[in-house]
Amino acid sequence: MTLPPSPAIERWAARVRAGGPVLDVAAGGGRHAALFARRGHPVVAVDRDVAALRALAEPGVEVVAADLEGGPWPLPGHTFAAVVVVNYLWRPLWPDLLAAIEPGGALLYETFAVGNERFGRPRNPDFLLREGELRAVAEAAGFAVVEHGHGEEGDPPSCVRQRLFAVRPATANRGS
Repeated sequence: MTLPPSPAIERWAARVRAGGPVLDVAAGGGRHAALFARRGHPVVAVDRDVAALRALAEPGVEVVAADLEGGPWPLPGHTFAAVVVVNYLWRPLWPDLLAAIEPGGALLYETFAVGNERFGRPRNPDFLLREGELRAVAEAAGFAVVEHGHGEEGDPPSCVRQRLFAVRPATANRGS
């Protein structure tokens, strides 16, 4: 069963430059790649295991097989109107993700945070965001934080997540 898009990502999708290219990182089954493709964006969907993405067969989605944790950044020099990351955290990738966002482009990020270990996987702190971590990373790179959230989700709670919608200034200054 394919999960629906994240409500936050779905809400933020309307704020991404119309027709601008989108990068879906660790795209999994392609639920967010499909969302953006259906909204008229060309999408590059990257994952280590691309079988589900190839089965998606969504027009406008280019599938790229890459080991994001053990290999080189697969898209050097490419920039996007938005970079989308959901349920994935590999901190060493942050400089590449931020550099892939064009001036005026957006970072849409949502994943598990510290406290999630009470509810299930992931439990390893290497894969759990600390409170305010996404905001700090975005602000240090010169992005304007539009929306940030952190906390338990569900009723009753079933996970702890952090989410961020941030925009790179439209000027050429790319921060650090």
